[in-house]
Amino acid sequence: MVVQDEPKLIGVISKESGLPVKTIRYYEELGLLKTIGRTEGGYRLFRSDTLSRLHFIKRAQSLGLSLSEIKAFLEVRETGDLPCVHVRQTLQEKLSDIDRQILELQRLKLELTELLSDPTAQPIVTETMICPILESI
Repeated sequence: MVVQDEPKLIGVISKESGLPVKTIRYYEELGLLKTIGRTEGGYRLFRSDTLSRLHFIKRAQSLGLSLSEIKAFLEVRETGDLPCVHVRQTLQEKLSDIDRQILELQRLKLELTELLSDPTAQPIVTETMICPILESI
């Protein structure tokens, strides 16, 4: 015999998750969450496992994953499979992106350091220049 959890109102989910009701509605609109119905008053009802799903969403977001990426993982899970292969591949792509960003930032830092290396240098100023610091190199 399967024991059904008591449905939870959106306000309860909001309070227990620490997320605003508006965010929960937005996640439902995007298909990240599903209601199991509504009360007579029209309030959304959720299964109690919605909290673990919200925790997954927030953790994935904290790692730089987009809501569309997260939705794809959840859709795989809803088929009965674990999305771990997809999660690993996406995280590897994120890591590669971070490595590229670090290289770009290191190049930018070097360029800025060079621009600021000699504050006493007097670049040649022309009448059309706005700021010789940026235009001299």
